[in-house]
Amino acid sequence: MRAVWNGTLSFGLVSIPMSLFPAVRKEELKFRLLRRKDLSPVNYKRVAEADGKEVPWEEIVKGYEYEKDKFIVLKDEDFARVDMEATQTVDILNFVKLEEVDPLLFYKPYYMEVGKGGDKAYVLLREALASSGKIAIAKVVIKTRQHLAAVKPQHNGLMLELMHFPEEVMDAEEFKAPSEKSPSKAELRMASQLIGSMTEKWNPEAYQDDYREALEKVIEKKLESGDKATPAPKRRRQPSNVIDLVAVLQQSLAQTKSKGHATAASTKRKAA
Repeated sequence: MRAVWNGTLSFGLVSIPMSLFPAVRKEELKFRLLRRKDLSPVNYKRVAEADGKEVPWEEIVKGYEYEKDKFIVLKDEDFARVDMEATQTVDILNFVKLEEVDPLLFYKPYYMEVGKGGDKAYVLLREALASSGKIAIAKVVIKTRQHLAAVKPQHNGLMLELMHFPEEVMDAEEFKAPSEKSPSKAELRMASQLIGSMTEKWNPEAYQDDYREALEKVIEKKLESGDKATPAPKRRRQPSNVIDLVAVLQQSLAQTKSKGHATAASTKRKAA
């Protein structure tokens, strides 16, 4: 895998050679738009809203809509004025406690691979962060765009996770808060019991993308059948309004316990 960025991690007088690699990938099935009669791929065109005519690339400019349907054009030299210098450095600004940072600010992780000669300082920073329970807040320029980022200890290495700037996160007060009052003691007790009965040790391998797997099966069946008609999917059950919350919690607890007994019995049979 190719590195998306090469440079140094810098804090104080310490500089560590570093490379960034994507830590996640989005596994989505890709589809093309086709013409029904001959399955010819359909391409997108750049069409002007004013007259519906296609616009060639050389006639396209970038504009900022400062009012409804009113634009100011920005040229290449305008963007050049604010281009951030690609210093190839992750500049650590300060260190903070992880629990003090809103989780909503984190959004894109990268593996940080140490470069030649930086192993000792890399390990020192990782151990210091892990033992202190803190993360480093930094700024980094990737592809001419400046990002806020966090450097975190992760297993045997370090992660750089890009962050939203605080003003990018919507204020929760803009959304409607629940109108219900505090739950009763009985409701809270039953909910706590349900959470306890469903609590398991974290196992990331237990979770799969059900939608992707189901869609792959549909595609396989269509390929096997020569794209013949396939049975219509079952209709989803419509959600019902919950009236007696305690009764629903009791029912959920009973179902969870029965599933637990069934799993235990199955385990015993396999062991025998």
